[in-house]
Amino acid sequence: MSRYTGPSWKKSRRLGFSLSETGKELAKRPYGPGQHGQGRKKVSEYGTQLTEKQKVRFMYGMTEKQFRKLFDKAGKLDGIHGNNFMLLLESRLDSLVYRAGFASTRQQARQIVNHGHVLVDGKKATIASMHIKPGQVISFREKSSNLKIVKEALENNVSTLPFIATDKTKLKATFERLPEMSELNQEIQPQLIVEFYSR
Repeated sequence: MSRYTGPSWKKSRRLGFSLSETGKELAKRPYGPGQHGQGRKKVSEYGTQLTEKQKVRFMYGMTEKQFRKLFDKAGKLDGIHGNNFMLLLESRLDSLVYRAGFASTRQQARQIVNHGHVLVDGKKATIASMHIKPGQVISFREKSSNLKIVKEALENNVSTLPFIATDKTKLKATFERLPEMSELNQEIQPQLIVEFYSR
């Protein structure tokens, strides 16, 4: 299945989860889209697990193949499988560009990276799925330092998470450490994703 490029608010309402993590999508109409969106449905155990998997996949904007590959990689690491998976997702370059406040959405962050505006430790990086290690620095090319969308995103960004330090004037962000699970979205239950793929 290819990457979803349709309306994200509609998808958020269908899943009952804010994919942007702002809650705006569900503020006015906190129910599913369409004629039968407000109807009550009994969801099976499989349905609950599938919804959880889709929530995270759409939130990070990944194809099913990418998502499964990263999930399998997380299973080879020491520790809790679901937690490792979330840490790998948060360590992606596009996710960190978004978390640093350089983009308003993860889709925008991916586009900024793909178009060659971003540097990692001073070297050009164009692969959004690239994994960043703690201590590495994300910055912008000199030619890209006046990007309007980046400036607007930084102005609208209230705060960044503590595991990434952002210097708004120099357009630099340092990935200080891996995030703690308590710092990530508490609505996500990675164990359900593990159960889904373990069926």
